[in-house]
Amino acid sequence: MKVAVVGVQGDVEEHVFATKLAMDKLGIDGEVIATRRPGVVESCDAVIIPGGESTTISKLIFRKIGGKTIADEIISLAKKGKPIMGTCAGLILLSKYGDEQVERTGTKLLGLLDVKIKRNAFGRQRESFQVPIEFKGIGTIEAIFIRAPAIVDVGKDVEVLAKFENYIVAVKQNNILGLAFHPELNAEYGDTRVHEFFLNIANI
Repeated sequence: MKVAVVGVQGDVEEHVFATKLAMDKLGIDGEVIATRRPGVVESCDAVIIPGGESTTISKLIFRKIGGKTIADEIISLAKKGKPIMGTCAGLILLSKYGDEQVERTGTKLLGLLDVKIKRNAFGRQRESFQVPIEFKGIGTIEAIFIRAPAIVDVGKDVEVLAKFENYIVAVKQNNILGLAFHPELNAEYGDTRVHEFFLNIANI
């Protein structure tokens, strides 16, 4: 199995580490590649879009290099049924609908998840927090929210996997997984269950 981590900005190395560790635990033979240019994603079996600054990531993945964009490759892979996971800013980019902040900043979305997103739903960076949540199919996990978005509306084909307060914070729609928090940060303590969940989607 070959997994690409979109490496233009954000928690790239943390996702690479978490995915490699999850692969080891599951006994999956494969590689994890961080990429900043088109040409890699299209050859992979799964893709992760990390957290970071969504407007910046959007500009970089939609930028044409040699006539190609990373965004087009992600969309093409998703249509082929390959798993895509977006965390925090990655969730924003996967969404079909944004809020006024998304519109104001001109952030272009991939439109792969039939959800409406609220950017910075839990406040600014200094209001980041960690809290246990129930994740369907996994159990209780520690969710780390850093200037996090939240899902305020979902389409009929979207499965809700986790909630916090009045917000939806994890969803799955067929092969697309969207999370408002940062599961890659739990890998430092050996917890790679979310990445294992994602890899199991890829390995079906």
